[in-house]
Amino acid sequence: MVKKKEKKAGKRMTKKQLAEKVINFFQAKPDEIFSLKYIFSELRLTTHPLKMLCMDILSELQLDDHIVQVEKSKYRLNRRGKELVGTFCRKSNGKNSFIPEGGGEPIFIAERNSAHAMNNDKVRIAFYAKRKNREAEGEVIEILERANDTFVGTLEVTKGYAFLVTENRTLANDIFIPKEKLKGGKTGDKAIVKIAEWPDKAKNPIGQVMDILGKAGDHTTEMHAILAEFGLPYIYPKAVEAAAEKISAEISEEDIAGREDFRKVTTFTIDPKDAKDFDDALSIRPLKDGLWEVGVHIADVTHYVKEGGVIDREAEKRATSVYLVDRTIPMLPERLSNFICSLRPDEEKLTYSVIFDITAKGEVKKSRVVHTVIKSDRRFTYEEAQDVIETGKGDFSEEILTLDKIAKALREKRFNNGAINFDRYEVKFDIDENGKPLGVFFKVSKDANKLIEEFMLLANKTVAEKIGKVPKNKKAKTLPYRIHDLPDPEKLDNLAQFIARFGYKIRTGGTKTDVSRSINHLLDDIQGKKEENLIETVSIRAMQKARYSTDNIGHYGLAFEYYTHFTSPIRRFPDMMVHRLVSKYIDGGRSVSETKYEELCKHSSDMEQIAVNAERASVKYKQVEFMMEKIGRTYDGVISGVTEWGLYVELNENKCEGMIPVRDLDDDYYEFDEKNYCLRGRRKHRTYSLGDSITIMVARANLEKKQLDFTLVE
Repeated sequence: MVKKKEKKAGKRMTKKQLAEKVINFFQAKPDEIFSLKYIFSELRLTTHPLKMLCMDILSELQLDDHIVQVEKSKYRLNRRGKELVGTFCRKSNGKNSFIPEGGGEPIFIAERNSAHAMNNDKVRIAFYAKRKNREAEGEVIEILERANDTFVGTLEVTKGYAFLVTENRTLANDIFIPKEKLKGGKTGDKAIVKIAEWPDKAKNPIGQVMDILGKAGDHTTEMHAILAEFGLPYIYPKAVEAAAEKISAEISEEDIAGREDFRKVTTFTIDPKDAKDFDDALSIRPLKDGLWEVGVHIADVTHYVKEGGVIDREAEKRATSVYLVDRTIPMLPERLSNFICSLRPDEEKLTYSVIFDITAKGEVKKSRVVHTVIKSDRRFTYEEAQDVIETGKGDFSEEILTLDKIAKALREKRFNNGAINFDRYEVKFDIDENGKPLGVFFKVSKDANKLIEEFMLLANKTVAEKIGKVPKNKKAKTLPYRIHDLPDPEKLDNLAQFIARFGYKIRTGGTKTDVSRSINHLLDDIQGKKEENLIETVSIRAMQKARYSTDNIGHYGLAFEYYTHFTSPIRRFPDMMVHRLVSKYIDGGRSVSETKYEELCKHSSDMEQIAVNAERASVKYKQVEFMMEKIGRTYDGVISGVTEWGLYVELNENKCEGMIPVRDLDDDYYEFDEKNYCLRGRRKHRTYSLGDSITIMVARANLEKKQLDFTLVE
């Protein structure tokens, strides 16, 4: 009887009937995964044509997002509802997308279906029925949370109204400003504008001026505009400065009580020549049996900045000082950062210190973390200290040479343990009093810089170990760590493939130390070669970003199991948190809330990244300004980035970077090969690869967009 029915089904079942059966089958068991074999068996598809028809239907259901293929020949129902919550990503070309919460493929949202959602808004979308061979599409039905409603741009004022013209790549429309909301702004002023509303039928959002930054093109205006663009403060709140003014700079006997006294021990600071906030000092004196006592003394900021106070709340919000091309936007008011807490020579200062009994070979015999009072004998610039190291002569030469010897031993030990040696130079500008860039120079890290770096690393590591290293069955108390994960395996494979074309190899498997040693060998091998900068850049891209977390996974790049930030509380909020917690725990205090501190760690990591982006934008602005007078000149450079929209080229002479748009490569139709970092011509097969030498002419310099355009010189 059954056989007869099957045969009948085999002959007569249409595609529509079978599709219905398949859909019902999946919907009956929405959480289960079915193999192809099981589907055939349960639906009694015994003939070859029926099986082929079923596979056809499964492919179409997959294309329509009705089912998902979990692995080869295994399927389940796509449980994605008809509505989703996630992040809206606005593009100025109208190709907006939606990223679902918890991950998943982006969904296209046409401009007409965006409900005027702004970039990074949290929204709810509804799905459209999927059209054949088209990507999934949706419509914003509710804006749940606005991410950003303030924009920076240039005002254009007419008789009755005004517009803010933005260079923001995520906003296609200028912002309409009614005359009464202009706050005195005139055409050509840079302004910060808050969007008040965006009516359904209106093409443009309606906004009001919050602040006038000054005339577009003016140096300070442009630096403030960069800060405002990244949501960073460009002025210090009056209430916070007033609170700082009330703090006494006098040190009382009561302040010194209970502190170790280092005022008579040789102590000095070594900092950049333009630094004003000296937050670390080194002391050194000989002990018996060839031992040295080295003190790493850090400004005791939290003695002055009380937790929960107005200064502390502002520092927490900022989380870091911001270093633009020509200025510092400090985390703490200048009275604290440059005066009270700054370890200036010949002034008594309160410090929080890590004291080491250490050999000349960098072996730490003993260490302690204590509150101290110091008096710095001398302020060295890096250049002055470097001169002492190179000549063996000058103030405190014996002490500096001893510290240098210990630092070199510490450094060698660190690299033997698998630390990665990225020695990057920094591009700096010579700037006149009006902020005009006169020239470019490269800042290279020398022995004096490395001396300070090694002792700061040692202090940070020691503090992290004091709190984090506990017996096996005990739980360590909560502390913000500075963590760095292992490289992304896929990016490491890409790096290996990329460097193979230059004749280099790295290990992508084995222990952590095997991989890091192999990366170090690569970095040594490329020294002085023309591909050095390029391979170093691609290697850095393969690395994860270091961040703050209460969950300690160690620091891969430094090869430390325990690492934190303790040595810069004037300019980083995590160091202030660590100072407070270490003091609390040394006094026997209980562990603090992990959840609260993890949130503070995430905020600090986010703010650090924003500060880095703002710094890059300020450098980019100066590069464009510097190159404006050089339009029409030719330069040799190296392809430093390859994208589908063009080639980025870094000039050899001054490291300024610009772009050759792909539309200007008009001798062929070029295709982007992401894996091999190159553009390849379809007909002539000409290839432009990352790292290729190239000659360009400076074509355009757009200060508003911070953009340099180059053309290719054959």
